[in-house]
Amino acid sequence: MTQTTHAGVRGSAPDPGGAPRRPRRKGGLVRALAPLPWIGPATGLILFVVIWPVIAMFQTSREHYSSLGVLVGSAGWNNFTRLFDEADLGGVVVRTVVWVVAVVGATVLISLGVAQLFNKEFPGRRFARWALIAPWAASVVMTSIIFKWMLDPNNGVVYVLLKQLGLVKNFNTNDTNWLGDPTTAFWCAVFVAVFVSIPFTTYALLAGLQAVPSDVYEAAKLDGANPLRTYWSVTLPLLRPALLVAALINVMNVFNSFPIIWELSGGGPGSQSATTTIFMYQLKQSSIGEAAAMSVVNFGFIIVIVLLFLRASKWNSAED
Repeated sequence: MTQTTHAGVRGSAPDPGGAPRRPRRKGGLVRALAPLPWIGPATGLILFVVIWPVIAMFQTSREHYSSLGVLVGSAGWNNFTRLFDEADLGGVVVRTVVWVVAVVGATVLISLGVAQLFNKEFPGRRFARWALIAPWAASVVMTSIIFKWMLDPNNGVVYVLLKQLGLVKNFNTNDTNWLGDPTTAFWCAVFVAVFVSIPFTTYALLAGLQAVPSDVYEAAKLDGANPLRTYWSVTLPLLRPALLVAALINVMNVFNSFPIIWELSGGGPGSQSATTTIFMYQLKQSSIGEAAAMSVVNFGFIIVIVLLFLRASKWNSAED
């Protein structure tokens, strides 16, 4: 009886009410570090490319530098105070909002139509899809310079064409120097930004359209829905994830866009055609700390945009 009891104890599982066994620390540590070779390089890259510059940006925004870029000492919140006292800041912020809304809105609307067209069968569709990649594949700086040459008031192709059509009689006039006027220069930059943003947005929306199952269209047709009703009630709701992603990426790219406005007008005259990104670079010429403070404000804008996107996409909601 005793032997049976000892054997049963020796071969049985531990009492649930007894003291729990200590986990093997060495094996648990090995399992915990197993993903490190895979995620380590990406984590290091994020720390070096993203986190460290953000920390340096916040640090620089509270420091005082000489005109030669030599650190003089701490500035506290003086850089932010001087930034908010800038006379041009209000106009720059309003212009940035108009810039983002106009470019992203026009891009999404045009891309919706182009994506819908490319989702249909027509002769030369493959060639048209390839051709659409060109504005996206080309350098934004190169594209901006080409448009600047085209709008040159002396011999730009746009003005030559307008003169041949009889719409412009003389060159070098205030009416034809579009890039010399802050208002027309700004809207020319909007046009160029839409031009370079359409390819990516179109392909993102096209991928979303091709993911919509054909069964839902057949069901809508059987229910008697017309094409407009089908597009509004079926296509757009199913396209919402792709639309949100495309809109978010466009908002971030357009908000941070620098080369288009800088190459076309330099943000001038003064800061009359500048956005916050251009204004930040202009401030760097006179005050590095104030420019860093402007970059902190821009970073805050981006964080707000991302949070709004996450809220709109309901990223943390449980699926049924």
